[in-house]
Amino acid sequence: MKIDPEDNDVSLRRRWGVPLRVAAGVTAVCAAAVAVFGGTGEAEPSLADPAAGGGGPSSAATSSSPNTRAGSTSGGAGSTSSTARATSTQVAFTITSAKTTPIGAATIAKILSSCLGQDASQYHAVIAVRTPVASGDWDGVVVAVNSADQYVQCESKGDKGTSQAVPPTFINNRLWGTGRVIEYFDSFMANAGKGKYLMLGAGHYASDVAKITISYGNDPKQYPALMSGGAFTYAAALSPDAPPGPHYAGPASYVHAYNASGKEIYNQVKDPKFTSEQ
Repeated sequence: MKIDPEDNDVSLRRRWGVPLRVAAGVTAVCAAAVAVFGGTGEAEPSLADPAAGGGGPSSAATSSSPNTRAGSTSGGAGSTSSTARATSTQVAFTITSAKTTPIGAATIAKILSSCLGQDASQYHAVIAVRTPVASGDWDGVVVAVNSADQYVQCESKGDKGTSQAVPPTFINNRLWGTGRVIEYFDSFMANAGKGKYLMLGAGHYASDVAKITISYGNDPKQYPALMSGGAFTYAAALSPDAPPGPHYAGPASYVHAYNASGKEIYNQVKDPKFTSEQ
């Protein structure tokens, strides 16, 4: 958890799935849970049926107290640890924007270089966008992949990149579990100024996934995630409708995946990896 001096003095990094491993002598905690590379425009919300139309970019919703989310298993990685998410009083909220804008190639190169160091040359970006609102530390995200289909996620601030994984390439070691449809990279909520928060997350999807959407709290509306190169990312600006308490953790972000025929083949709310300890 990172504490910011702004607003309610809280900037919470979300840890959906938390396999614990030791890499380079450091215990690394991979957080879980969700843009097309160079994508732009508003990510319009949709209903639970992916074929149904959604409303505009702003919609009021009611947040539920965040659930305890169990750790996500990575195939071949051994047992999984889990952590409880912070709880908070229910607070209605509004997703004020889900618009992202592309990051230019020259800036992408600088972000990956500062994030990955000497490993940067091995990766090419599949997602690189500015988020709809900036926190004190982040204003964008770059997801990149190497020739072995191993991924990295780097958050940006200007042309500087950082990773929440230790080392930055830690998520490369995440392996598919049998029958898994979605695997999660890093995800968090960060303070973006008085009454504003940045929701940001990313992950990896199986080849039979044609569409990924994100819902927040108990609100059924789903906002399309940006997808490219086997990776997905979501970013949204959120504002509580009333001043939240000092331990406000925001609404849970839930990933939904659909196949080409529009059938939901994954719903994070029902994923036993996250519900077994609730």
